[in-house]
Amino acid sequence: MEIIIQPTAEAATRIAARVMARLLREKPNAVLGLATGSTPLQLYRELAQMNLDWRRVATFNLDEYVGLSPQHPESYHNFMRENLFQHVNILQKNVHIPDGMAADIPALCERYEKEIRAAGGIDLQLLGIGTDGHIGFNEPSSSLASRTRIKTLTPQTRRDNARHFGGEAQAPHHVITMGIGTIMEARHCLLLAFGGKKARAVAGAVEGPVTAMNPASVLQLHPRVTLCLDNAAAARLKMKQYYRWVFENKPEWQKF
Repeated sequence: MEIIIQPTAEAATRIAARVMARLLREKPNAVLGLATGSTPLQLYRELAQMNLDWRRVATFNLDEYVGLSPQHPESYHNFMRENLFQHVNILQKNVHIPDGMAADIPALCERYEKEIRAAGGIDLQLLGIGTDGHIGFNEPSSSLASRTRIKTLTPQTRRDNARHFGGEAQAPHHVITMGIGTIMEARHCLLLAFGGKKARAVAGAVEGPVTAMNPASVLQLHPRVTLCLDNAAAARLKMKQYYRWVFENKPEWQKF
């Protein structure tokens, strides 16, 4: 793992944007795995202002709520359209997001996996992390070998999401999500985490045991992972001073 700690979320986001921009410039037909939520919002704004060519880029989103149509204001279809896709020159045919209204969810999940493989696999998977360590919507106790499937959200995740739906009672119970095994097949995982509420989950993911009770900890087994953190999210890391030293002393060819 490469742990990049910056004073603020804005500074960490700028580095993440440079990582993604470098990939798109070096590989114009890159396949991106994308995330939603408040964490990547500034990242998408940065990318939209970088004059990148998205015409050959393919994207696969991590997840979508079951029962929400693409037109629903809180659907991830709408999130991506409003916050990234309408601001760049990506082709609609290259955009892939699970269909929360699918009549046959197992068939949809199987097809999603096949579409990822047909695209050549994901070059860079963008991730956030939940306060309980979930990545995508792979809640604690999820199989570390899981594939795209339906998941039932924990009460904690529903509480975290309640503000988007006018209260916990209205928050969805189920999602379609890429599995941990699916995420681990990406060639590069880029995880963003900001704020003190994420500090415990980040510390467990980076320095704790690999365990299904902190799904993000499986990233310790991935050959190429970059974490972009602000000071608050990094607060519980025991080796944070070492991570800072490593970043500040990278050889020129490794710098962003």
